[in-house]
Amino acid sequence: MQPQPPQTQNSQTMMQLQGSGNLSFSSSTMSREEEEMSRSALSTFRAKEEEIEKKKMEVREKVQAQLGRVEEETRRLALIREELEGLADPMRKDVSTVRKRIDQVNKDLKPLGLACVKKEKEYKEALDAFNEKNKEKVQLITKLMELVSESEKLRMKKLEELSKNIESIR
Repeated sequence: MQPQPPQTQNSQTMMQLQGSGNLSFSSSTMSREEEEMSRSALSTFRAKEEEIEKKKMEVREKVQAQLGRVEEETRRLALIREELEGLADPMRKDVSTVRKRIDQVNKDLKPLGLACVKKEKEYKEALDAFNEKNKEKVQLITKLMELVSESEKLRMKKLEELSKNIESIR
């Protein structure tokens, strides 16, 4: 027979006590047991959460380390490529200068691209809000037109009645 977790043992003990009709434990004892079980479950949960967080941090560190190695290898390969091209190309200095300038422009483009994405998102949100308000305005104008039309009909009807009343007085 395998040892059972504390929660299972406690619940079995409670079931045995209830089943035998012998309820010699007071409610405060049961509350303490329930509280102890809750604490145990909570501490187990916290331990597992901490373990998960620790593993997550380890994986994150491994990924960062791997990314650092990849970037270093990329730089090394770029240097090797430059040296290789320099052997065959008399314009290598100019090519190198242009490549460095391209790299710099790419670095400058990144924040500009992010700013564009942010501005586009803001624009779309503002446009959506504008369109929604415009739609609401159109609906209100339509409602106003209906109300004015109905009001005019009622006033015309009332005027006709008054006109008939005046003619009947003659």
